[in-house]
Amino acid sequence: MQLKKIDNNIWTYDGDVVSFYGFPYTTRMTVIRLSSNALWIHSPEKLNSELEKELEALGEVSFLISPNKLHHLFLEEWISTYPEAKTYAAPGLVEKRKDIHFTKELSGLAESEWKNEIGQNIFVGSPVMKEVVFFHFQSKTLILTDLIENFNDDHFSGWKKIIAKTTGILSPNGKTPLDWRLSFIFGKSKARKSLDTIINWSPENIILSHGECVLGGGLKFIKKSFSWLL
Repeated sequence: MQLKKIDNNIWTYDGDVVSFYGFPYTTRMTVIRLSSNALWIHSPEKLNSELEKELEALGEVSFLISPNKLHHLFLEEWISTYPEAKTYAAPGLVEKRKDIHFTKELSGLAESEWKNEIGQNIFVGSPVMKEVVFFHFQSKTLILTDLIENFNDDHFSGWKKIIAKTTGILSPNGKTPLDWRLSFIFGKSKARKSLDTIINWSPENIILSHGECVLGGGLKFIKKSFSWLL
């Protein structure tokens, strides 16, 4: 099995390691099965035949979610394979990827198709980073993309490990990377309101696109990770 079950009706899939400014980044996709049997795909990874078979056994791929302006690399492949699926873009991505036909741009309110099962909000306060965050009610799982990175202490080596530690992205103390944190300097009050929504969700688990997920103790981890904002 390539899909890893996190709880009832929610799975993750670990994609390839990609280079981001010369650093090896692990990647992760999230799959949620809605009560309608529709599959909700967060940050789609590269497809392969085994993954397609596993998804087919779970339900019907219906919603493709690009949660920020960086997580869109494999959308065209998914759209081609699942032409009936609806594709949703993070704010600003429609302008960046004019070659892709998006069904709709995501807002701070969840779409009617999943609003009873998945909470949704836009984390604001930075002029360069605007991420749509999600919360799976049934499993009490928060789903983040680049807002928190939490790499294993052994993932990087040499000078790259020193930089990773300096920027604050090593487990178990992963947080928003330093450069992103600095971009919130004039928008902290707005960011705190976004954080309040996450805290009010009271997550138990946190799925991260980059690094180790947090299974259990999610709310405590969030408060520690965002101490720079609180």
